Amino acid sequence: MKRISQVLVANRGEIAVRIIRACKDLGIKTVLAVSQADRESLAARMADRTVCIGSARPADSYLKTESVVAAALGTGSQAIHPGYGFLSEQAQLPEACARFGLVFIGPTADNIRKMGDKDLARRIARDAGVPTIPGSEVVSNCDEAIRAAEKVGYPVLLKAAGGGGGRGIVIAADPMGIKGKFDIASSEAIAAFGDGRLYVEHYFANCRHIEVQVLGDHLGHIVHLGERDCSLQRRYQKVLEEAPSPVVTPELRELAASMALAVGRSIQYESVGTVEFIFDLDRQRFYFMEMNTRIQVEHPVTEMVTGVDLVKEQILIADGNPVRLSQADVKVSGHSIECRINAESPEAEFRPCSGRITDWAVPVGAGIRVDSHCYPGYLVPPYYDSLIAKVITVGDSRRQAIERMKYALGNFTVSGVPTTIPLHQALLDDSDFIDARVNTKWLEASFMPVHPFSGAAA
Repeated sequence: MKRISQVLVANRGEIAVRIIRACKDLGIKTVLAVSQADRESLAARMADRTVCIGSARPADSYLKTESVVAAALGTGSQAIHPGYGFLSEQAQLPEACARFGLVFIGPTADNIRKMGDKDLARRIARDAGVPTIPGSEVVSNCDEAIRAAEKVGYPVLLKAAGGGGGRGIVIAADPMGIKGKFDIASSEAIAAFGDGRLYVEHYFANCRHIEVQVLGDHLGHIVHLGERDCSLQRRYQKVLEEAPSPVVTPELRELAASMALAVGRSIQYESVGTVEFIFDLDRQRFYFMEMNTRIQVEHPVTEMVTGVDLVKEQILIADGNPVRLSQADVKVSGHSIECRINAESPEAEFRPCSGRITDWAVPVGAGIRVDSHCYPGYLVPPYYDSLIAKVITVGDSRRQAIERMKYALGNFTVSGVPTTIPLHQALLDDSDFIDARVNTKWLEASFMPVHPFSGAAA
């Protein structure tokens, strides 16, 4: 089956470049939907055609479903790829695609809706026999949250019910903490997702963040491609990722994969997706956290150790093809690390910085990959996420992947804007990281206080 000959790419930055390259490999033409600020982007230079869908503000361009759909229809595109962020996890986009006869390159609206509601997602996971983090149903006010916390056990997290990505989350150690932070968390959730609902979840102080990549199709076939470890975080935002996890045993790896597949099967998941878990280091137990119904920023580490092009698979599945892999076909070989390079100032609490890149030279060598949308003379705009590159390395061992990353970062030339390269170089030399003695709070609690970074990580 082949319905897609032209794709509208409804995103920007490195993921837009990534999608365009995958389409070219598949012989598919691309139209890039850009804001006024992205007319001169690398993705705009690479696409077969570019169409402006609004002003620089995301609310006036990348977040406008009607503009994206109109751009696809007006250019004769058969499909829309939303990348990550923006409209990628909004059910109204696939619903609009269905109304106008367009293919949405992603999961079904039902998949997105079920996993986008975090309270419903937890109930679905429990019904599938997957352990979930002890928590409450949705709470509507501070008093309900306090009562729920007494049952769940302190410390707790107040979390947004209608979103993910580390936004709308606060920690509370006692009832007074909930009273002081409930309105803050709810306001953040409204700002990020347009949904101020919260739920209460037990907070594990010593845990790692483990996620499993899955692929599913319309025939009900679903496979996993192993796990990624995303434990290096600041303010619940991922900084460095690796695959496979250096602390997960073969037995636990198999368990996490089986739980991820159970969640995917329970909603008849189609497309690429990621099932995320908290791994309690003290009890050596996994707990379902959420499912991201899109391509992930950190997907390259899985590609590097499996040899599977996830974006191509995503497009082919959307075009009606079955998953081309059986579980026996999936082989994980070696180790891969990804460092997110942001245009941020370490000297100013890692404040995002816009500006023109004057020098830009990416590292090359065995086992080194750089995903980026930047080039010499590129103007980093102030309106969007500060990510300017992802440096990915792969080696026969974790140690080799680390050494290749140190070489790559040492040979990455960027001037005109400050970057987080120095942070990653310091991380790679830290003995706790090298020996995998970290958890999700290590970066903020242990690493940052003893290193010359005044704020925090990218």
